[in-house]
This record gives sequence, C-alpha cells and structure tokens, in this order.
Amino acid sequence: MAEPTPRRNEPRLRPAPLLFEPTQAAADPEHFFDLESIEDPRVLLSRATELTLAFRAAADRAVEFQAIAAAQLADPRRFDRLTTADIAERAEWTEDYAKKMVEFGRDLLRGAVEGREHVDPV
Repeated sequence: MAEPTPRRNEPRLRPAPLLFEPTQAAADPEHFFDLESIEDPRVLLSRATELTLAFRAAADRAVEFQAIAAAQLADPRRFDRLTTADIAERAEWTEDYAKKMVEFGRDLLRGAVEGREHVDPV
C-alpha cells in the first residue's frame, strides 16, 4: 500500500531527480537509470532507494491529479459531465473505484484531505 499523501499544510518532500534516459539506453531492457553500471552496493542501494522514492512520489502525485480530473469530469454543474461508469471506462478502473476517486478528487478540490489516505488502484 502506498504511503499517505502529504497534507496540504505539510511541505512535499522533493524526490531525487530522475536522470535523463537516452533513447538508446531506454531501448535496452537491461538498462535502468544506469543502475546496472554501479558496482559499489552501498552506492547502488542509495541510488535505487532515491529512484524508488521519486517514483513513489510521482505515482502518488499522479493519483491525486487523476482524482481531481475525475471529480471535475463528474461535476454536475458541467453540461458535458461524465458518469462514473464513463470515467471508469476511460481510466480503465472499476466503477466502484471511479466513485472513490471522484470523492477523493472532490476532497482534494475542497482542500479537505486532513487525516485521509488516498485510495490505491486495485
């Protein structure tokens, strides 16, 4: 399960920068952010941990943006609003999950995420 999303009044941790992956390196399935070239296990653990935290932070942030978008798309004030079934289909979620994400997005838009963790895709 993912870590709780930072609250609005808490500063976000800055994840380690993701280094640019050149096209040739990215095409090589054995290549991953140059980790395979690190021989010192201490350095490897440190850099792999930085990347793990960066990806986790990026995933958490992306989920928040998904939730906000879902809430905006489901807003009853929109003339072109979508049903939760439509949102679920577009995002490849279940309808129950889409409902949770819409509610989470509404909470985020209201700034009311105090004491609440985000929901993880199933």
